[in-house]
Amino acid sequence: MISPEQVLLALKNVEDPDLKKDLVTLNMIKDLKITDKKVSFTLELTTPACPMKDMLKNACTNAIVHLVDPEAEVHIDVTSRVTKPMDISQLKDIRNIILVSSGKGGVGKSTVASNLAVSLAADGAKVGLIDADIYGPSVPTMFDLVGAKPSARETEGGKTLILPIEKYGIKLLSLGFFADPDQPVPWRGPMASNAIKQLFNDADWGELDYLIVDLPPGTGDIHITITQSFPIAGAVIVTTPQQVALADTRKGLAMFKMPSINIPVLGVVENMAYFTPAELPENKYYIFGQDGGKLLAKSFEVPFLGEIPIVQGITEAGDRGAPIALDIHHPVSAAFASIAGRVAQQVAINNAQSVNC
Repeated sequence: MISPEQVLLALKNVEDPDLKKDLVTLNMIKDLKITDKKVSFTLELTTPACPMKDMLKNACTNAIVHLVDPEAEVHIDVTSRVTKPMDISQLKDIRNIILVSSGKGGVGKSTVASNLAVSLAADGAKVGLIDADIYGPSVPTMFDLVGAKPSARETEGGKTLILPIEKYGIKLLSLGFFADPDQPVPWRGPMASNAIKQLFNDADWGELDYLIVDLPPGTGDIHITITQSFPIAGAVIVTTPQQVALADTRKGLAMFKMPSINIPVLGVVENMAYFTPAELPENKYYIFGQDGGKLLAKSFEVPFLGEIPIVQGITEAGDRGAPIALDIHHPVSAAFASIAGRVAQQVAINNAQSVNC
């Protein structure tokens, strides 16, 4: 007979490589059941986008077969419970707020934010996306919602809450939903900041694992308002390889490391990294330079999350309101999924460190 104690003792040899502790100590083994040679349990990970879920599942099976009984039949269900930095009363139903930022416009920040949200939702996470680029909102176009208007509901206390628009499994809010798309928004800093706060505080987001925030370019009022008003899990920095973009992105990344802001940088994404012609799929042409994002990440000692090539389909998908990550058969979709997994991984690591501290 196989005992629960034997199984748990074997599983103490399986360590989460990010959190540096074994799965039993991390309380990731749930609902252990044993019938004769059949062993079943649930492996509860810290994110549904965990890039190592298959590796951990295989390691658990091997540990039981090699250390308990070679004839054991192991069945493992994988689920997740997304962690958060700490218990907080403000926005308590939103576990992690992730900022997507760049020091320069035109580097594909909104494209990365939209596809990151789609990729996390595809893995089963509850995801929201705020378009905080008040002067050039892109989310209405990228999700085919130009002209859409959110509805509202009134709480028992008489407060009116905005209801985010849901599409592709993502809850969406953009200041573009409240403005004429053909009219400029000539708002001063305080007015813009107050409008952004409303998207957080006066919206019925429900429970979210991740709230992605697409920031405007630069390091202005909106950035300061959000980072000083809300608990931020971390920031993703988007750049392109050329030096003129890297110079501005370097300033944007440095902003998050300032003592007055002090937001964890989850890593750097290099967009428009290279071009591969359809007729020459093995060739890569580094039109804007090579490894700029990698070198930036290395100089600031933050993770390099991945690179996105120049692909016409990315632009076409965004223009027709269906981010390319929705097309699971497109090779770029896999690149975004990989980046989403690394982002979720870094969030889980940071959350574990904050709890231990």
